[in-house]
Amino acid sequence: MPLCERAMPTFKEVVEAIGLVIDASGVLAIMLGLLIATVRFARSGVRLPDGYRRFRQDLGRGILLGLEFLVAADIIRTVAVVPTLDGVLVLGLIVVIRTFLSMSLQVELEGRWPWQRAEVPPQPPAPGTP
Repeated sequence: MPLCERAMPTFKEVVEAIGLVIDASGVLAIMLGLLIATVRFARSGVRLPDGYRRFRQDLGRGILLGLEFLVAADIIRTVAVVPTLDGVLVLGLIVVIRTFLSMSLQVELEGRWPWQRAEVPPQPPAPGTP
């Protein structure tokens, strides 16, 4: 079939394809996070006293990144394609659940809520300052 006779993809098809690519990126981020965390743990974490904690933190970071991609894909597909009330309600529920998971993981990884400031150790004064 000649190129000029082929139908152009619709906006909906393009957005669905983009959503699938972002979904796949989220799954890939989680899988790579698991793989990297496991390899790091197998190489040195087994011997370290806090190796298991580091393994969990590495794994949590991969899951957090993957969740961000998955939420983005859901938003794109739900809002950009056909924004129905049912679709937006389902999206809202999915975002609430994934946000709760993300916040829970972040609290576990960092030991503080996302809105709390990180404690910064006091810096010594610069040389030559009173």
